[in-house]
Amino acid sequence: MWSGTRTVVVALVLVVWPTALHPPITALAWQASPPDFATRQDNQELRRLHGEDQADRAREVTDWSVVAPRDRARWRRVKELFETDRIQTARDYYHAAMILQHGDRPDDYLLAHEFCVVAISKGKNDKETRWLAASSEDRFLMEIGRPQRFGTQFRSEGDGPLRLYTVGAGVTDELRRLMGVHSLAEAKAHEAELNKK
Repeated sequence: MWSGTRTVVVALVLVVWPTALHPPITALAWQASPPDFATRQDNQELRRLHGEDQADRAREVTDWSVVAPRDRARWRRVKELFETDRIQTARDYYHAAMILQHGDRPDDYLLAHEFCVVAISKGKNDKETRWLAASSEDRFLMEIGRPQRFGTQFRSEGDGPLRLYTVGAGVTDELRRLMGVHSLAEAKAHEAELNKK
């Protein structure tokens, strides 16, 4: 009987001992933001690539025969930067996500979504990052043939009109609002606007 009691005492000492030695460590300490968030500098190359990506889409008419090769070069470079750990800050992850959102494979969209999650967790928790997280998830789902969740993606068949891609159940307009996305009714109204042109 003493042997069993001794085992319990030893187990309790092992559980309580670290707490007794380090009383300042609390659950709140583990919730602190990453230590490098405020000190690391944004990757200027990623900032430039993001600017170029957006500029290519800001024109009245986009010449995709020119933009598509530039997009491919940007995707490759983002993946190289990622594989060599040169995407560090919240803005780096956001810039990389936006570039990959314009990728051409489901894996690009999934990685863009994951980058948004990291950007948010590192402190870039704003409407544009939340919207990009929702949009990249929708684009991933659309590309693998599943209904989108937030209603951010439109698609046309051949030369046909742009249509809101199928939206599945499970996301409310309140969640859409929190993610910086329009309501489903607004998305359907946008579909009508797109097809007036």
